[in-house]
Amino acid sequence: MANADARRLFLDRHALGAPLDHALTPDDVLALIHRLGFVQLDSVNAVERAHHMILFSRAGDYRREFLDELHAGHRALFEHWTHDASLIPMEFYPHWHHRFRAAKARIDHPNWRERFGPEPEKTIRRVRARIRKEGPLSTRHFDDKGAGGWWGWGPSKTALEYLWRTGELAIARRDGFEKVYDLAERVIPDDLRKARPTRRQTIDWAAREALARLGFATPTELAGFFDLIEIAEAKDWAKTAMRKREIVEVNIESADGSHRHAFAPASIEADIAALADPHRGTRLLSPFDPAIRDRKRGQRLFGFDYTIEIFVPEAKRRYGYYVLPILEGTRFVARADIKVHRAEDRLEVKGFWLEPGIKLDKPRKAAIRDALASLANFTGVTRVAADALRRPARAG
Repeated sequence: MANADARRLFLDRHALGAPLDHALTPDDVLALIHRLGFVQLDSVNAVERAHHMILFSRAGDYRREFLDELHAGHRALFEHWTHDASLIPMEFYPHWHHRFRAAKARIDHPNWRERFGPEPEKTIRRVRARIRKEGPLSTRHFDDKGAGGWWGWGPSKTALEYLWRTGELAIARRDGFEKVYDLAERVIPDDLRKARPTRRQTIDWAAREALARLGFATPTELAGFFDLIEIAEAKDWAKTAMRKREIVEVNIESADGSHRHAFAPASIEADIAALADPHRGTRLLSPFDPAIRDRKRGQRLFGFDYTIEIFVPEAKRRYGYYVLPILEGTRFVARADIKVHRAEDRLEVKGFWLEPGIKLDKPRKAAIRDALASLANFTGVTRVAADALRRPARAG
């Protein structure tokens, strides 16, 4: 598969092939999350929280209240882990029972035991009983605060997280960014909560759904998408699917001209032929965007070398704290370190770097300024301070 086709297919499957610029409804947002598979949650608010930014990058008319409505109101989404904390379509819930069972087996891990304190079973019973009697509760409703590692988890917070990770509790909503826990039976529809797909069924589901959303993938990428199955299980699934002629092996051209084997649906040629012309618009992506989550794949497919530097000491950062990739059509053309100063009503471009071989001509600069203005409006500020665009540096 030529690199140009691989990029088009990959971006289309990540809902970045064309903008959703019509007036959105909550149902449209739900359909978008279905298309992505899930949307990652993150608390960093230097520009905009990741879950909102991911959706805004694909649908300029997106409104934050839609996500809360779908989660806490309609119960169309549930919160749990994929590769990270995420909001996931509710009908996927049965396949998370395998994750719940694995979490129960980890109660004796030293990290859990240390945070539970000397009487873990008693703490779990107490927390469970309070929620059953009082209804949805968050950590602030409990007095025992922890210190040190695990973000200061005390025994009650540990019990809340354990009961959630094992499926007894569910996240009813978020207050700000604080989890509010309730009994799963009061949050998750009974038919989904009680369903128990076999391990084989979940492997088949997870691999197929991942491949549909990636366009093409290796077993490692299939396993990592939802983080529900093992790489060995994904390999075995691919062998079976190949034997049934449901998938084919493809040779994907990388940005540097090298090639890599992957699997794709048997309909891959028709899928590529059906793609619309490449979108030529300019978008700012969250550092947590699913299209760039796999850094090695981004490097291979787009020649884009990107690392989140939030946890890198300031003196050792190459670019900045919250650097947004800038996607133009099917290539990354630049990156910008951005900070929104809400109290000062301005979005600041602290640094701006062009990718190798990219020139900042007038049309490109105008498109980037328009994208910055749109992002500023979404974050609730009116002014854009983008002096860094006048003196762009070169990435790399």
